[in-house]
Amino acid sequence: MSEPRRIVLTGATRGLGRAMTHGFISAGHTVLGCGRNAELIQNLAREYLNHHDFQSVDVANWEDVHSWAQRLVKQYGAPDLLINNASVMVMPAPLWTVSDAEFTRIMDINVNGTVNTIRAFVPAMIQRSQGIIINITSGWGRSTSPDVAPYCASKFAVEGLTQALAQELPDGLAAIPLNPGVINTDMLKECYADEADHYPTADEWAETAVPYILNVRPEHNGMPLTIH
Repeated sequence: MSEPRRIVLTGATRGLGRAMTHGFISAGHTVLGCGRNAELIQNLAREYLNHHDFQSVDVANWEDVHSWAQRLVKQYGAPDLLINNASVMVMPAPLWTVSDAEFTRIMDINVNGTVNTIRAFVPAMIQRSQGIIINITSGWGRSTSPDVAPYCASKFAVEGLTQALAQELPDGLAAIPLNPGVINTDMLKECYADEADHYPTADEWAETAVPYILNVRPEHNGMPLTIH
């Protein structure tokens, strides 16, 4: 087992986030997670009672994120690993039919949420002179398909800002855009129904993804990585 690490994880209650939470804790690491659904957060807190921390946080809300980060850094110290996983998707549709509210929501969570956690946690990581930021992107952050333009826009933005951030970080830190691959999650089922069953479940994915993420090092800074 690798040395225990403090892992801040957004979107910890569902899909990939829930699977990573279990995987990291099973591997002996401390997870400091958040999600928007207070009931699901309480379920996580009851399941993992010791040495872990789960809070209901809206990553799109700067004051929410800032307050959360201040508490965690004071209580636990700067994270070793910051994983921006929280993400949403709208139902597939031509871009011109997507409402302003839908487009704004996807950008607020997928892009602004990522920036908010970076702004909130990275200064403490810089002060400590170590830490890795992993921003979960998508194959649709590196290629495109019809009817998913808002999601593509958000993930292309995360890819770009992560690689720019990588150039700004001091030695000892790294920022990596990570494409998780295609996984059978509720998000995928909402969009593609039965086709989602052709892909691995989040728990199956995590068996490969968790050790892969734990092996990311500062020398990977700025590299667009993919879990196969």
